[in-house]
Parts: sequence; C-alpha cells; structure tokens
Amino acid sequence: MLSQPQRLPKPYLVRTAVDDLLADLTEGDTVPPERELAARFGVSRETVRQALHELLVEGRIERRGRGTVVSRPKLVQPLSLRSYTEGAAERGRVPGRLPVTWEDLPASAEMGEALEISVGDTVMHVERVLLADGQRIGLESTYLAKSRFKAFPQTFDPSTSLYAAVRATGVEFGSAVERIETVLPSPREAALLESTTAMPMLLLNRRSLDVDGRPIEMVRALYRGDRIAFETRLT
Repeated sequence: MLSQPQRLPKPYLVRTAVDDLLADLTEGDTVPPERELAARFGVSRETVRQALHELLVEGRIERRGRGTVVSRPKLVQPLSLRSYTEGAAERGRVPGRLPVTWEDLPASAEMGEALEISVGDTVMHVERVLLADGQRIGLESTYLAKSRFKAFPQTFDPSTSLYAAVRATGVEFGSAVERIETVLPSPREAALLESTTAMPMLLLNRRSLDVDGRPIEMVRALYRGDRIAFETRLT
C-alpha cells in the first residue's frame, strides 16, 4: 500500500512508483497491466490509468498492440544549423524521411517577408515525415523560394537530406532564428505521426539565412514530444 501524504495526489504517487518500477526494466519490456498495478499500490484502476497516461506523454512508455511496453530513450537533437541527418546519426540512430507533399505555392505575405520575395512569387513546399530507426518522430514542412532553388525538382531527392542538397548548390548556412512551443496536432498531423490529437507536440518554427544574410528557408516542424527532445550548448 502506498503512503499518501495529503498534499500529493494519488496519480502522482502511482506515477512515481511505476517510474521506479520501469528503472528495473529495459526497452520493449512489458509494463504490468492496470489491474495488477492497482492491486499492488492499493488504488483504483482509474488512478493507475491516469498515472500511465502521464508516463505515456513523457515518453517513458508506449502502446504496442493491446499492451504497454517500456519506450526506448528519446532522440536528443541539438539546436544547431546541422541537418537532422547529422544530429540523428551522431546519436546512433538511423535517420529517414517519408515524402508527403511537394508542391509549388504562391507566396503569402508571411512567406514573402520571411524569404524576401514578392507576394505571389513561387514557393516550393516540401513536407516530409521524419523517422528515427523507423519510428515517426516529426512532420517537417520547408518553404524555399523557387527562384533560388529552381533546379531542385530535377536534382533533389526528398527522401534525403535537404541541407546537404542546399549546400551542394554552394549555399552556406550562416544563422537561424528558431521558436519552440507546445501545441496539439490536427487530426491530419496526428495521423501522419501515428499519434492522437490529445498528445502534446513540440512545434518548431525556423528561418535560416546564409552567410551573406540572405534567406534560405522557412520551416514549420512538428515533433512528437514523447519521442524527441532538444538541447543546446550555452556559453
């Protein structure tokens, strides 16, 4: 039976106890079912269910079939001007991409300002699902001025690194401004990421410039918060 200090809610106590239990398990091991955990800790199944949901959101466990298993550690990506490919490979993960959309769009006012082109000019929109060891971790939309990268439809394979393709044109990344916040995905986004609309996601918006200060890209990327984390070095 769990001790229950009055100031701590039962789901928190159960979550902490289950987290301790997970420390003795390895990736892919089965988590005990709700009924067993409820009996072990002397609480209701609803309390256990809430505690497990919190651990699911944190990325400590995941649903697999009809059961629940221990998740693999999150992919930790550096916040830098390196490509997703480089960051994932450095962490020992196998990066991949599933092309979703490649289309030409007329630049909106926001796109025109970000890419320093006129409203209505052609923008290439490349949308891809990002993979790590076959797991879907992100949905990335990149917007590029077609006038600057007009050869891409013939030379760029969207299943490969976009940053490598940009550098191959002689363009060198110089700086970027990024903003990260928490959002809930749309039904379409949740389906593409094999998640649900109730799972919090990390939304990253980025504008990248070359070494001469000219815009390269405008990016909107949505990441599964249960599968990825970001870090940066401060000096």
